[in-house]
Amino acid sequence: MSSSENSAESNRILDAIRAKRERRTGKVGNIAELEASLVADIENFDLDEAERLARREQLATLGSGMSDASLAFPQIVPDGTVRSLERRQGTVQGEQNPQGIITGSSLLGQLRQQAAIRQGELNTEQVERTAINNALDQALKYLFFYLHDLVQQLNIVKPAIPRHYSAADDAVFRNMVWQEGFADYRTQTQAAGAMVELVTLSFQLASPQGFTIDREGVAVERLRGSLFDYGLQFSCKEFRNERSFVERAEFYIAGQISVSARWKANFADGTLTLETRNLERLGSDVHARIRPDVVDQALLDEFGRLVLGLPNRFRELARRQGT
Repeated sequence: MSSSENSAESNRILDAIRAKRERRTGKVGNIAELEASLVADIENFDLDEAERLARREQLATLGSGMSDASLAFPQIVPDGTVRSLERRQGTVQGEQNPQGIITGSSLLGQLRQQAAIRQGELNTEQVERTAINNALDQALKYLFFYLHDLVQQLNIVKPAIPRHYSAADDAVFRNMVWQEGFADYRTQTQAAGAMVELVTLSFQLASPQGFTIDREGVAVERLRGSLFDYGLQFSCKEFRNERSFVERAEFYIAGQISVSARWKANFADGTLTLETRNLERLGSDVHARIRPDVVDQALLDEFGRLVLGLPNRFRELARRQGT
């Protein structure tokens, strides 16, 4: 083969490779038409008809007795068509009203009556529950607005609190003065109804007086635990023996007290619970089962007097049954 023939052959090979890479074949031009035809065939294909045709052809090959496919595999009849029921004793033809079967059933009638009664009870319970939840939400909103305004005034006035707090037999806080207070609230999630479920009041009291207290032996840890429970600020200097055991300790307690009051909604029984810490004394107290309808102007004012350490009737009003 001459060099010219080799060159021509190489050119043909290169053209074929290039055409393949560029997808330029004689068949490629018809791909779009082929795809459109396939899509049309798929959209027009009747799967049910194909299945029935396949079954008839299969039965036709099984021999005598099953040559008529319609006898073994009848066509699906439209809704509402009544078929004949063949029984061993004979053939019974006729129509049966499904609605008559339902309305004529004594069992279904009893269950329907019970369901109606229960549904009425559920509707009544839901109405009552909604009313209770709304009452709790409204009461807590009143509390928040009142306490928010109360702390704003007290943060400016900074009154003295005529109340004594005893941390130990020889440590009694006196002459406490309001420093700063804050009111806040928390709501449920949107899915639960976004009701107000908690209102909190927190404030700081201070006194220029601090205390130094000595304790020995097991009394050291007892006092340390109490001071932690009260949330008091303190420092401790320990004195250890040769075996590194604490023989005694010297506590310095700063003249500062943190006070809190938490009004919490009990949606299960429809009441409020007041949890306090260091309010009337050092430690925790709980006032439970306060009805939301007793949270009125009189109760709020009495609670304000309780916060300020003034004579008050808060406990008496909180025990009211309401209206």
